[in-house]
Amino acid sequence: MPRGRGGGGRGRGRTFTSPEELEEQRKKELRQKEWRAKRGEESESDEEGSADGSDESSEESSEEEEEEGVPKEEKRKGVSGLIEVENPNYVAPKFKKVSALDTPGEAAGEARVEGGAVQLSRREREELQKQRAKAHYQKLHLEGKTEEARADLARLAIIRKQREEAAKKKEEERKDNQFSTAKEAAEKASKAS
Repeated sequence: MPRGRGGGGRGRGRTFTSPEELEEQRKKELRQKEWRAKRGEESESDEEGSADGSDESSEESSEEEEEEGVPKEEKRKGVSGLIEVENPNYVAPKFKKVSALDTPGEAAGEARVEGGAVQLSRREREELQKQRAKAHYQKLHLEGKTEEARADLARLAIIRKQREEAAKKKEEERKDNQFSTAKEAAEKASKAS
């Protein structure tokens, strides 16, 4: 079996590229790019590199475009430069009339108008129904007509009553405390005199 093909080769030793070899390959590629740039050619790999984020080549190309004002067209090599090939599956964009375009409401998915009547999809109808029911329930809840609202109001009434009782009790204790402190002060004054 050829060396580059086949399964995992579990028992075979692994080979790794050393950093020195990687550096040599990178330098070689840079020299080739510079040589092509001097000749005025660009290979496909150079174009992909510039699309990936190579700053130098993108800056150079943008400067060239600014100077000329029109982007530079690539030279086609071989037969493709002589024969113009068209995509048989290409469909020219059809222009629509303004009246045929979607209305803003339709683009948002609200409704489609057919013959003057508004027609909604099942999901849209269900969503509207759900929103209306929720709004109606909230209105009844605020008026206190729902079971939940009645239970809430009853709970609030009990809490309010408990707080009032606690406040009365606290007031009485404060009055008793003031009365007892005043009484003690009077007793101390009478004992001291």
